[in-house]
Amino acid sequence: MEKTIRVGLVGYGMSGRVFHAPFLHTLPQYELKAVVERNKNEAEKVFPYIETERSIEDLLKREDIDLVVITTPNETHFPYAKAALLAGKHVVLEKPFANNSSEAAELVKLGQQTGKVFSVYQNRRYVGDFNTISQIIKDGLLGEVHEYICHFDRYRDAPKPDKAWREEIRPGSGVFFDLGPHLIDQALCLFGLPQFITAFIKHQRPFAIVDDYFDVRLDYANGLTVILKSGMLVREMGPRYAIHGTLGSYLKYGDDPQEELLKKGTMPAAADWGMEPESQHGILHTLTGGEVVRKTIPTQAGNYGNFYTNLYKTIANGAPLSEKPEHGYNTIRLIELAIESSNKKCTLPCIELLDAPYPF
Repeated sequence: MEKTIRVGLVGYGMSGRVFHAPFLHTLPQYELKAVVERNKNEAEKVFPYIETERSIEDLLKREDIDLVVITTPNETHFPYAKAALLAGKHVVLEKPFANNSSEAAELVKLGQQTGKVFSVYQNRRYVGDFNTISQIIKDGLLGEVHEYICHFDRYRDAPKPDKAWREEIRPGSGVFFDLGPHLIDQALCLFGLPQFITAFIKHQRPFAIVDDYFDVRLDYANGLTVILKSGMLVREMGPRYAIHGTLGSYLKYGDDPQEELLKKGTMPAAADWGMEPESQHGILHTLTGGEVVRKTIPTQAGNYGNFYTNLYKTIANGAPLSEKPEHGYNTIRLIELAIESSNKKCTLPCIELLDAPYPF
């Protein structure tokens, strides 16, 4: 009989409600035991079998919790993860891993000292378009890749009505800390650590008090340029991914369907979970078998739950951890360098990164 991992979820905002609880509920390897909500009991309305705790301190006292999943605002990531590790719990920490590299480095060291499994939640490794791109590059269908462009754009010309903390002046707020970790982590998985970084980060909308636009460029020794962009004033979306190599190009429009389904309350249990419509399949235009071809490539199904499936193998069976704390550190260090580059209006070397293998 498989060991069941007993879980305490810290926070039941959008992250806990959408990206974590549905998978901890549906995957048989896990048992969602408790959720920390300071003032409400929203999780109990969906999962009536769970218990509500009012503080992380109360949760960490429980002996029936093996894994703590932290989904609270960014300024709590460091102290909550540190407390959970010191309490002898395995930990999953939402991105961003911390708000600066010194905090991130301390967490990496603490994870090593405690011997507990400590992972950063990078769910964008488990979306269909990224899985498809990874396979296309592995198969050499584009030849040597020289330019990789990834957008995470939205259109919102007014402040959020609920005064979201990400749009307030707080540690780790702004679009770059929110979406940058996804794009940076994907690039590092595909291509490894860059040599140089150049960034432009700014307020684009007149009411914005934190950044709502970024353009980050990573340069590699082999001539590859990675361009990562996000803006909040993009009404007409272009390609989400555009990748160009010596043999051809791949363009992909649209977004993975999982997030929207989860926001609607759909549980990730259907056989066709993560499948996107054919209208969103990417275009491959390349040279293969001596002939130039232009065709659509079916997008692989995504599944955020694969993060937790892989994590279970690590906790229960000692398999290598896919989302390492060192990966979280590298992303935060590059965010720091990008902010410095933008402030100084210059290109900087990518220094003080950790050499930790990436899974793709």
